[in-house]
Amino acid sequence: MEAGKKERLPYAALFVLILGTFMGVLDASIVNVALPRLMAIFNATTDQIQWVMTIYLLVGGMVIPASGYLGDRFGYKTVYLAAVVFFAVTSGLCGAAWSTKSIIVARALQAIGGGMVIPLSMAMVYQIWPREKVGMALGLWGLTMTLAPAIGPTLGGYFTEYYSWRLVFYINLPIGFLTLLLGLLWLKETPRRSGLRLDLPGLFLVSAACFMTLLALSKGEDWGWTSQAIVTLFLGAFFCFLLFTLWELQVPNPVLDVRLLRNHVYALSTLATSTAQMSLFIAVFLIPLFCQNVQGYSPMQTGLIVMPAALTAGFIMPLAGRLFDRVGAVPPGLVGLVVVALTTYVLRNLTVDAPVHYLQFWLCMRSIGLGLCMMPLTTAGMNTVPDFLVGRASALMNVVRQIAASFCIALVSYVVVNRTAFHSHRLAEGVSYLASSGPVAHATVQGGVAQLMGPAVAREVTPAVIQGVIQKQAAVLAMGDAFLVGTLLAAVAIPFILFLGKRRVEDARRREEERWRSRRGTIPPEGARPAPAPQAP
Repeated sequence: MEAGKKERLPYAALFVLILGTFMGVLDASIVNVALPRLMAIFNATTDQIQWVMTIYLLVGGMVIPASGYLGDRFGYKTVYLAAVVFFAVTSGLCGAAWSTKSIIVARALQAIGGGMVIPLSMAMVYQIWPREKVGMALGLWGLTMTLAPAIGPTLGGYFTEYYSWRLVFYINLPIGFLTLLLGLLWLKETPRRSGLRLDLPGLFLVSAACFMTLLALSKGEDWGWTSQAIVTLFLGAFFCFLLFTLWELQVPNPVLDVRLLRNHVYALSTLATSTAQMSLFIAVFLIPLFCQNVQGYSPMQTGLIVMPAALTAGFIMPLAGRLFDRVGAVPPGLVGLVVVALTTYVLRNLTVDAPVHYLQFWLCMRSIGLGLCMMPLTTAGMNTVPDFLVGRASALMNVVRQIAASFCIALVSYVVVNRTAFHSHRLAEGVSYLASSGPVAHATVQGGVAQLMGPAVAREVTPAVIQGVIQKQAAVLAMGDAFLVGTLLAAVAIPFILFLGKRRVEDARRREEERWRSRRGTIPPEGARPAPAPQAP
């Protein structure tokens, strides 16, 4: 490039990656709203319909490890566009489902494409964008992680309520084929490693481990955390992960290179990102429950309530990316995690009648923190990885994050269920006739009901009214306990950010490139800047 000319950044290619990723992330939240309608149409039980979400999570987690190998072997453009098209086609199958079993099978097929889209697009961002400016690119790419979950419930509720639940899936068809068309025009193929062989034993072990872990985390609350099935799944996952690690350390081209975790900056980045994401998912899980089950809003109204927070994070993320490119991960990451911890702690004090503007304000403040910390935490670790390993590093990081998100949902469900029972019992003791204030509370409620429904009806319905108030208040207190857990998770991630400074990232990347070049049997693809071979005398 001639001096004085600015390098043209591939914004068009980045848009294609954002579009496909947005489609995959949107699907995770838009489908939730349609589940009650699917139960009624297919005459399914709650346990049966839950498999529509569970099977997508399980299969998606299983295919993530293979994404790095497929991208290296066949080219990331080819595999990414194939995954997008497969996802769109199988979304059409989901929309055409005629029974519970058919939609579960279609969702399993859909997860094959959906599980690969995020790690593939993330790896491609690093391959098409200059490393010194990749923070801004990751900030724009990360918009999908905040905007899609906020738009999903609103859009899904609108389709389900006013049109048909099938549109929840059919919407992926135009988005998917638009992504294909623009990808063929704007994406460039990455270097291929034609002699690369698939590590089948490693893929089998890590897929089995992910499947058992995600299934145990998804069904632990339903089956019982100490039940034989859940304990067996966790033990099986542990031994599969152990065997996988031992196997991967001795093969030249592992499907998920655990040697990357020797890179302390990458390992701390993965750990910090996963912990921060768990804190994020706690609010994503709890706020819709609070708005719908406690305050009585519809899914569409709930989506509109959380929309300002998503837009706030979307505005902050590109700015955080620019800030990362200039000063590194520590300043924005540290400020962001502190803001997340403080605002999550504030949310633990929510009340049953909390005003909408109060909730929106603190969610927006929390989104500022999330926007500042999420992409710098991710980018710091990925920037230490050599170019020819970004696909494997992206796959490994996304596997860890998938498991962390599933663990978070299981943890929140456990906390909410158990603490709701605890608070319900304590509140019931306070209004019992044996308590000093019990008779007064009953008389007050009965008098209020009598004004609305008459004295005769009031005597019969007062106990049910009191029980309903107790359950609602207990649920809010339990959600407060879960937000306290989210506060602790955000606080735990704060020390990790101190080890992700700009100089540490640059030093770690130099060490990684030297170490990988010195390893025998590792052949980087063409264009990955391998070390020159020694000349024969």
